[in-house]
Amino acid sequence: MVSNSEDPRWPSSGSLLRAATTTGRRNVGLLGVSTYVKSVSPRSSTGTPNAVRVALERFSTWSYSDHVDLADVVCVVDYGDVLEPDGEGGYERVGAAVATFDDQLELCIVLGGDNAATWYAMSTLAGADLSHYGLITLDAHLDLRDGESNGSPVRQLLEAGLPGEHVVQIGLADFSNSSFYAKRAHDAGITVITRDELRDERIEDAARRALDIAGADGRPIYVDIDMDAADRSVVPACPAAAPGGFSADEMRRFVRAVTADPRVSAIDVTEIDVDRDSDDQRTIRLAALLVLEALAGVQRRPL
Repeated sequence: MVSNSEDPRWPSSGSLLRAATTTGRRNVGLLGVSTYVKSVSPRSSTGTPNAVRVALERFSTWSYSDHVDLADVVCVVDYGDVLEPDGEGGYERVGAAVATFDDQLELCIVLGGDNAATWYAMSTLAGADLSHYGLITLDAHLDLRDGESNGSPVRQLLEAGLPGEHVVQIGLADFSNSSFYAKRAHDAGITVITRDELRDERIEDAARRALDIAGADGRPIYVDIDMDAADRSVVPACPAAAPGGFSADEMRRFVRAVTADPRVSAIDVTEIDVDRDSDDQRTIRLAALLVLEALAGVQRRPL
């Protein structure tokens, strides 16, 4: 456990976690889907979701940018972790967990696990019909591989009915994909915003572009935050992260920007292997901050 000095005038963000919704607050759900078995990059089975929960104790509830105390406006309903989501019957267990979500939730935050968690969470949230959904990924990779792994969730979602013209993939990196899968993205009608393009565009502007495409006609949007989109120096616990990715600040700003849009119904944070993290836990701490940025985004939504 994290050891912090107790100060009643400095509440930690861990205090936001609750067992049930709270009247008069913006209610957000939190669910752990710690997939790892089918990862392209071998990784440990250590659960990331609980490590992120513990890391929340490191941070306060006060948003200086918005001059808002999240403790006054937000409640995070913790739905726990799905047991062995990529084991036998795991898909059904994820679906059963999603079925317990309260109707009052404005956003669901899913903590992976590898990127296979995106397939499990989005497909069960959308139900039998993915055709009315949009998807935004912040990722160095296209995730359009064949088979079933953390490299295939976008392809699996497309095959399940997600319309490619409402998929936007942001942050695609040089030397992290192949021409075959780039053509697959093009043929599916996916909008790709490369890392190179973002050198001349604010991350908030890219977020707005993505929201307009993924959320056309008012459709709900699922957002996948693959942590290996960040620069390897800030996410050592991400096996596939490379030098030259997004800064921690860009990751945080993007999450706050997209979650401020009420069309975003769910967001995940994936691709962290806790056992690979640095001694200062920089990856896990960034993941915890992304959770807080998502809550800050929700409180910006119109009432």
